[in-house]
Amino acid sequence: MTTPDAGAASRPSPALRTEALEQLLTERGLVDPAVMDGFIANYETNVGPLNGAKVVAKAWTDPEYRARLLAEGTSAITELGFAGPQGEHIVVVENTPTRHNVTVCTLCSCYPWPVLGLPPSWYKDPAYRARVVREPRAVLAEMGLELGDDVEIVVRDSSSEVRWLVLPERPAGTEDMTEEELVPLITRDALVGVAKVRVPE
Repeated sequence: MTTPDAGAASRPSPALRTEALEQLLTERGLVDPAVMDGFIANYETNVGPLNGAKVVAKAWTDPEYRARLLAEGTSAITELGFAGPQGEHIVVVENTPTRHNVTVCTLCSCYPWPVLGLPPSWYKDPAYRARVVREPRAVLAEMGLELGDDVEIVVRDSSSEVRWLVLPERPAGTEDMTEEELVPLITRDALVGVAKVRVPE
Protein backbone atom coordinates (compact mmCIF):
# COMPACT_ATOMS: atom_id res chain seq x y z
CA MET A 1 0.00 0.00 0.00
CA THR A 2 1.28 3.47 -0.91
CA THR A 3 1.72 5.82 2.03
CA PRO A 4 0.88 9.51 1.65
CA ASP A 5 3.77 11.89 1.10
CA ALA A 6 3.88 13.87 4.32
CA GLY A 7 5.85 16.71 2.73
CA ALA A 8 3.65 17.12 -0.34
CA ALA A 9 1.39 19.71 1.28
CA SER A 10 4.34 21.91 2.25
CA ARG A 11 6.01 21.87 -1.20
CA PRO A 12 5.37 24.77 -3.61
CA SER A 13 3.10 24.09 -6.56
CA PRO A 14 4.66 23.22 -9.94
CA ALA A 15 3.72 26.69 -11.21
CA LEU A 16 5.60 28.38 -8.35
CA ARG A 17 8.62 26.11 -8.82
CA THR A 18 8.65 26.90 -12.55
CA GLU A 19 8.45 30.64 -11.84
CA ALA A 20 11.31 30.38 -9.35
CA LEU A 21 13.43 28.47 -11.85
CA GLU A 22 12.76 31.05 -14.57
CA GLN A 23 13.69 33.86 -12.18
CA LEU A 24 16.93 32.11 -11.23
CA LEU A 25 17.88 31.53 -14.87
CA THR A 26 17.04 35.15 -15.71
CA GLU A 27 19.15 36.50 -12.83
CA ARG A 28 22.12 34.45 -14.07
CA GLY A 29 21.69 35.78 -17.60
CA LEU A 30 20.82 32.39 -19.07
CA VAL A 31 17.29 33.32 -20.14
CA ASP A 32 16.00 36.53 -21.70
CA PRO A 33 12.42 36.92 -20.39
CA ALA A 34 11.38 38.99 -23.41
CA VAL A 35 12.52 36.27 -25.79
CA MET A 36 10.83 33.59 -23.68
CA ASP A 37 7.56 35.55 -23.51
CA GLY A 38 7.67 36.11 -27.26
CA PHE A 39 8.28 32.43 -27.93
CA ILE A 40 5.38 31.38 -25.70
CA ALA A 41 3.02 33.97 -27.19
CA ASN A 42 3.96 32.94 -30.73
CA TYR A 43 3.37 29.26 -30.00
CA GLU A 44 0.11 30.00 -28.19
CA THR A 45 -1.46 32.25 -30.81
CA ASN A 46 0.27 31.53 -34.13
CA VAL A 47 2.18 28.30 -34.67
CA GLY A 48 -0.17 25.82 -33.00
CA PRO A 49 -3.51 27.36 -34.09
CA LEU A 50 -2.12 27.79 -37.61
CA ASN A 51 -1.75 24.02 -37.82
CA GLY A 52 -5.37 23.55 -36.80
CA ALA A 53 -6.48 26.18 -39.30
CA LYS A 54 -4.71 24.28 -42.08
CA VAL A 55 -6.52 21.08 -41.04
CA VAL A 56 -9.91 22.81 -41.17
CA ALA A 57 -9.23 24.61 -44.45
CA LYS A 58 -8.30 21.31 -46.08
CA ALA A 59 -11.43 19.65 -44.69
CA TRP A 60 -13.57 22.48 -46.08
CA THR A 61 -12.08 22.15 -49.57
CA ASP A 62 -11.48 18.39 -49.80
CA PRO A 63 -14.55 16.21 -49.08
CA GLU A 64 -12.52 13.01 -48.95
CA TYR A 65 -10.13 14.47 -46.39
CA ARG A 66 -13.07 15.79 -44.36
CA ALA A 67 -14.55 12.29 -44.22
CA ARG A 68 -11.24 10.84 -43.02
CA LEU A 69 -10.86 13.63 -40.46
CA LEU A 70 -14.27 12.98 -38.92
CA ALA A 71 -13.78 9.20 -39.00
CA GLU A 72 -10.24 9.09 -37.60
CA GLY A 73 -8.99 12.48 -36.50
CA THR A 74 -5.52 11.52 -35.34
CA SER A 75 -4.42 9.79 -38.53
CA ALA A 76 -5.97 12.44 -40.80
CA ILE A 77 -4.18 15.19 -38.86
CA THR A 78 -0.93 13.21 -39.02
CA GLU A 79 -1.28 13.12 -42.82
CA LEU A 80 -0.55 16.86 -42.76
CA GLY A 81 2.51 16.37 -40.56
CA PHE A 82 0.97 17.51 -37.28
CA ALA A 83 1.65 15.01 -34.52
CA GLY A 84 3.38 14.73 -31.18
CA PRO A 85 2.73 14.86 -27.45
CA GLN A 86 -0.85 15.72 -26.51
CA GLY A 87 -1.93 14.70 -30.00
CA GLU A 88 -2.00 10.93 -29.66
CA HIS A 89 -5.79 10.59 -29.84
CA ILE A 90 -7.72 13.52 -31.30
CA VAL A 91 -11.41 13.22 -32.11
CA VAL A 92 -12.87 15.82 -34.48
CA VAL A 93 -16.52 16.88 -34.19
CA GLU A 94 -18.35 19.05 -36.69
CA ASN A 95 -20.43 22.10 -35.95
CA THR A 96 -23.64 22.50 -37.95
CA PRO A 97 -26.45 25.06 -38.05
CA THR A 98 -28.33 23.01 -35.42
CA ARG A 99 -25.50 21.59 -33.29
CA HIS A 100 -22.61 23.49 -31.75
CA ASN A 101 -19.70 21.71 -30.05
CA VAL A 102 -17.48 23.37 -27.45
CA THR A 103 -14.50 21.77 -25.73
CA VAL A 104 -13.24 21.85 -22.16
CA CYS A 105 -11.08 19.81 -19.83
CA THR A 106 -12.82 19.71 -16.47
CA LEU A 107 -9.98 17.86 -14.72
CA CYS A 108 -7.00 19.95 -15.81
CA SER A 109 -6.22 21.42 -19.23
CA CYS A 110 -5.88 18.53 -21.70
CA TYR A 111 -5.60 20.12 -25.12
CA PRO A 112 -4.54 19.00 -28.64
CA TRP A 113 -1.20 20.83 -28.69
CA PRO A 114 -0.09 19.77 -32.23
CA VAL A 115 -3.04 21.61 -33.79
CA LEU A 116 -3.78 24.33 -31.22
CA GLY A 117 -0.47 25.16 -29.55
CA LEU A 118 -0.49 26.03 -25.86
CA PRO A 119 -3.87 26.31 -24.15
CA PRO A 120 -4.93 29.91 -23.45
CA SER A 121 -5.20 31.04 -19.84
CA TRP A 122 -9.02 31.16 -19.91
CA TYR A 123 -9.16 27.49 -20.98
CA LYS A 124 -7.25 26.52 -17.83
CA ASP A 125 -9.29 28.80 -15.57
CA PRO A 126 -11.40 26.86 -13.03
CA ALA A 127 -14.36 29.15 -13.70
CA TYR A 128 -14.46 28.26 -17.40
CA ARG A 129 -13.89 24.57 -16.71
CA ALA A 130 -16.78 24.43 -14.25
CA ARG A 131 -19.28 26.82 -15.79
CA VAL A 132 -19.13 25.77 -19.44
CA VAL A 133 -20.40 22.33 -18.43
CA ARG A 134 -23.29 23.69 -16.35
CA GLU A 135 -24.29 26.73 -18.39
CA PRO A 136 -22.57 26.60 -21.80
CA ARG A 137 -24.97 28.99 -23.51
CA ALA A 138 -24.33 31.70 -20.92
CA VAL A 139 -20.55 31.21 -21.01
CA LEU A 140 -20.46 31.37 -24.81
CA ALA A 141 -22.58 34.51 -24.77
CA GLU A 142 -20.15 36.12 -22.33
CA MET A 143 -17.34 35.25 -24.74
CA GLY A 144 -19.20 36.94 -27.58
CA LEU A 145 -20.96 33.96 -29.18
CA GLU A 146 -24.75 34.19 -29.12
CA LEU A 147 -26.51 31.01 -30.23
CA GLY A 148 -30.21 30.63 -30.87
CA ASP A 149 -32.39 28.46 -28.67
CA ASP A 150 -32.82 26.08 -31.61
CA VAL A 151 -29.10 25.26 -31.57
CA GLU A 152 -28.10 22.29 -29.43
CA ILE A 153 -24.86 22.85 -27.51
CA VAL A 154 -22.72 19.79 -26.85
CA VAL A 155 -19.85 20.12 -24.37
CA ARG A 156 -16.91 17.81 -25.13
CA ASP A 157 -14.73 17.02 -22.12
CA SER A 158 -11.12 16.31 -23.06
CA SER A 159 -8.99 13.92 -21.04
CA SER A 160 -5.68 12.09 -21.20
CA GLU A 161 -7.44 9.45 -23.33
CA VAL A 162 -9.09 11.75 -25.88
CA ARG A 163 -8.69 15.35 -26.96
CA TRP A 164 -11.41 17.08 -28.94
CA LEU A 165 -11.06 19.42 -31.92
CA VAL A 166 -14.00 21.32 -33.40
CA LEU A 167 -14.50 21.48 -37.16
CA PRO A 168 -16.29 24.85 -37.41
CA GLU A 169 -19.01 25.67 -39.91
CA ARG A 170 -17.67 27.14 -43.11
CA PRO A 171 -19.07 30.67 -43.34
CA ALA A 172 -21.20 31.79 -46.26
CA GLY A 173 -19.35 33.82 -48.84
CA THR A 174 -16.20 31.68 -48.80
CA GLU A 175 -17.27 29.19 -51.46
CA ASP A 176 -14.80 30.54 -54.04
CA MET A 177 -11.88 30.92 -51.62
CA THR A 178 -8.89 28.61 -51.88
CA GLU A 179 -7.51 26.53 -49.03
CA GLU A 180 -4.69 29.03 -48.56
CA GLU A 181 -7.12 31.95 -48.47
CA LEU A 182 -9.30 30.24 -45.87
CA VAL A 183 -6.52 29.54 -43.36
CA PRO A 184 -6.20 33.12 -41.98
CA LEU A 185 -9.93 33.22 -41.20
CA ILE A 186 -9.83 30.22 -38.86
CA THR A 187 -9.04 31.11 -35.24
CA ARG A 188 -8.04 29.06 -32.24
CA ASP A 189 -11.28 30.03 -30.51
CA ALA A 190 -13.33 28.60 -33.39
CA LEU A 191 -11.36 25.34 -33.10
CA VAL A 192 -12.24 25.17 -29.38
CA GLY A 193 -15.85 26.09 -30.09
CA VAL A 194 -16.12 29.39 -28.24
CA ALA A 195 -16.40 31.37 -31.49
CA LYS A 196 -17.49 31.01 -35.09
CA VAL A 197 -15.39 31.67 -38.16
CA ARG A 198 -16.20 35.11 -39.49
CA VAL A 199 -15.49 36.67 -42.87
CA PRO A 200 -13.94 40.14 -42.53
CA GLU A 201 -16.15 42.88 -43.95
